[in-house]
Amino acid sequence: MKITVINGTAKRGVTYRLKEIFLSEFKNMAEVTEFYLPDDCPCFCVGCIGCFLKGEQTCKDADIIQPIERALMGADLIVMTSPAYAFHASGAMKALLDHFAYRWMPHRPAPSMFTKRAVVITQCLGAGANTAAKDIRHSLSWWGISKIGTFSGRLMSDIVWDKLSDKKQAGLIRRIKRLARKFARIDYTRPARMNIVTKIRFNVCRMMQKSLHKADPDYLDGRYWEEQGWL
Repeated sequence: MKITVINGTAKRGVTYRLKEIFLSEFKNMAEVTEFYLPDDCPCFCVGCIGCFLKGEQTCKDADIIQPIERALMGADLIVMTSPAYAFHASGAMKALLDHFAYRWMPHRPAPSMFTKRAVVITQCLGAGANTAAKDIRHSLSWWGISKIGTFSGRLMSDIVWDKLSDKKQAGLIRRIKRLARKFARIDYTRPARMNIVTKIRFNVCRMMQKSLHKADPDYLDGRYWEEQGWL
């Protein structure tokens, strides 16, 4: 199987260690491709809407974004990580997600996303880990992913990882290990099922695209939906 990891920071701190604990369950059974932000995506979306109107290849940052997209499309499992910054995902993660707005369901969702699985890992010493996870999960669900596991926790930065004495922190480590085991046991040769929320969103978007395509057959999103056989 293949795992693609998007790290919301290049800092190898607590979030990084949690991700490593999660991935350790897949040792010798998965090919892992990782991207570290902002190093692997130092650019911002400027809102030119070229990806919507002319295609994603016209983006000024296509040479950076397209390799990341290919890795996401080829993955059986997508792992997104981020510490909580001011109650939200890191700015670097937000910058990357902005670049994939054209893959949201109302535009040109990738067929493979509807059968993928994903995991979101966030943490913060104080509050904010849950809302950071919600930021990322929101985008993943609108890409079409139904099966999304989430870990959000509070951990001190000065943890002695080999000697976790605090019961609460030790419990969080056990929780992320349970999440890892749950996803490691999945048969990835079988596609994930679409949940009811995804199905409703898809059908609403289909009605919208039918109308748009009828009004303007050359409109890129409508042509895409027709080519996929979704209309």
